[in-house]
Order: sequence, then structure tokens, then C-alpha cells
Amino acid sequence: MVDTHCHLYDEAFDTDRDEAVERAVTAGVDTLLLPAIDSNSHSRQEALASAYPDVFFQMMGLHPTSVDDAFEKELAIVQQKLFAVDSPVRYVAVGEIGLDLYWDRTYFEQQREVLRRQMEWASQLSLPVCLHVRKAYNELFGLLRDLNQRRYSGVMHCFGGSVQEALRAVEMGFHIGIGGVVTFKNATLAQVAAAVPLESILLETDAPYLAPVPYRGKRNESAYIPVIAQKIAELRGVSVDEVAQVTTQSAQVLFGL
Repeated sequence: MVDTHCHLYDEAFDTDRDEAVERAVTAGVDTLLLPAIDSNSHSRQEALASAYPDVFFQMMGLHPTSVDDAFEKELAIVQQKLFAVDSPVRYVAVGEIGLDLYWDRTYFEQQREVLRRQMEWASQLSLPVCLHVRKAYNELFGLLRDLNQRRYSGVMHCFGGSVQEALRAVEMGFHIGIGGVVTFKNATLAQVAAAVPLESILLETDAPYLAPVPYRGKRNESAYIPVIAQKIAELRGVSVDEVAQVTTQSAQVLFGL
């Protein structure tokens, strides 16, 4: 199986990172995708990917919560890395990028501009995007409408919208990232996981955040992907093997793995 979104380079894994990788591989999760946050995380991300080149694949982008008045400097770094001709790194997506209005709207216009540019770079490079959207689905769909791309390629990671918003995203070409929240009691994400086509679902952890039940409240890790797959299988009335097979194939095709 593929964990399409995890931050195993995070400081939360500094004491047992190698063991966490081993636990994931032992659990059958042998492909892990690393989204970028900002320039402060790049060196840690790159070091981990270099240590396990057959396990980790990298994304590059500027996270919306890292956007402030100095966003041009950060964007220039992302652009340089994405378009570097002689780089040994192959990025599988532009991400994670998006809109986040959970805390405040202070830098909303800057977030819009940063997202718009990175979406255009992804289009130029024929790469999918990994979208982080929090309390901003209406704003995101408005921006996507303005961009007016014929069809989009990517994933709405850690999806937090309604069933209707999920189906709208799928219709536009996006996959839906399903993580540990799907196991939470009364989670809207459970309805989403049951409603969208299985071919449009990707498994993810967002480790170290949002661990599934029965690990809720503890550090999340990629080894818990089978727990998420099991819950999706229950919701859809299919086997875990089918969920694993279909979601893995979707991830391989989308990210060119």
C-alpha cells in the first residue's frame, strides 16, 4: 500500500524514525510520499528521501500556512527546485499547496496568489498537485473556476469537505485523500469514503497528525495505513484487499510511481 501523505521527517520521529519506516514496510506500506512545507523543512525531507530512496518519494511546494508577506522568497526556492534541470531529485507532485482559513484570513490574498502560481507550475511540468484545504472549499472552487483548466490532476489531501464537495472535486479530476479521521465517531469523512468512487480514493496518514482509532490522540505513523483501509472496506462493503489494490494502483498512476 501507499501512504500518499506523511511527514516522517518531522521532529516527532527524531527518536525512532528508522523504526517507524521499518514498521510501515512490515505492515505492507512500502511507498511513502513526502509533501513539502517550506524551506525550513526541505533539508530534513531530502535527507530522509536520500536515506530510503526506494521507499520515499518527494513533493515540492509552499504550504498555505507558511505564506506571509515574505512569500516571494519562499516561492522562488520552490520554483528553483521544481524547474532545476540538473537536479537528481524527481518530484512526484507539487505540494502541499492550497488555502487555509482556519486560523485567520490575514494572508488570504497572498495564499491565493501563491496557490495560483504553483498550480500553473504544476500544469507546465505535467505534475499532479497535492491540495491542503481547510475552511476554504468555496474559495478553492472559485479559484479553480478562475484558472479554468480543462481537467485537474491531483489529490485533495486530508479531505474535510462535504459529500457534495467531494463529488464536485472528483468530477474536476481530483482524488480524495482519506486518512485517520475516517475512523472517528460521526465523521463526515465516513460518508465521503462511502460515496465517492473507490478509484478516486487515496490512502494517507498525514503522520504524525490525526492518528486513527484506536490510536487517536497519539502520534500517527505510516504503519497505520491498513487501519484506514480496513475502515474504508467496512464502509463500502468490500474486501481490504480490494481497497489496497485499487488505491495503490490509483496512487501509482497519479504520481508516476
